[in-house]
Amino acid sequence: MIGKTLGHYEILSALGKGGMGEVYRARDTKLGREVAIKVLPREMSGDPERAARFDREARLLASLQHAYIASIYGFEHDDGVQFLAMELVEGQTLEDRLREGAPSKDEALRIARQMAAGLEAAHEKGIVHRDLKPANVMLTGDGDVKILDFGLARAWFGEADEEDIGASPTITAAMTQAGTILGTAAYMSPEQARGKSVDRRADIWAFGAILWELVTGSRLF
Repeated sequence: MIGKTLGHYEILSALGKGGMGEVYRARDTKLGREVAIKVLPREMSGDPERAARFDREARLLASLQHAYIASIYGFEHDDGVQFLAMELVEGQTLEDRLREGAPSKDEALRIARQMAAGLEAAHEKGIVHRDLKPANVMLTGDGDVKILDFGLARAWFGEADEEDIGASPTITAAMTQAGTILGTAAYMSPEQARGKSVDRRADIWAFGAILWELVTGSRLF
């Protein structure tokens, strides 16, 4: 993928990979800026209903502009590849920061306040993250918060049905074993882990678990 062009985006380097797709640093040749490109799993290409839902959700998420939330610029298609163009956030993840040890009280409170402000702004628009965890929180060089992948779980998986474990946010259709959960469930609310419908309270649960970790330096669950 590196060195190739998707639409008017030139792929420069790889940034990471997860259940929601592969992420690359890219250059927007039209606007002359660097962005993050998230290439979505290929199984999405064969599911028109899922692709249409993702397109609708991406439009909603693009309207979510906040200082502590990484922006989505657009959902695009090129030669069978579907991808999101997003704000490129330089820094380290909160997960990496916590590996260095518990932050000071002032740093922990600053991070928590900024996360809460971003969550509140999104919830007021009816948008729920659904997959909030330290790996989805970036700290910029100035120490400010940027919440990543806001609402992408719902865009990709849709709303969960009662007892539908396959609709949990970290499940991927590409997994060969039904119900396999990627990564850690340490930040999932009980109803979310069971695959039930969730609302903003799931984000509040996850925020509480992260706050505990910020203050104590260890996971709550």
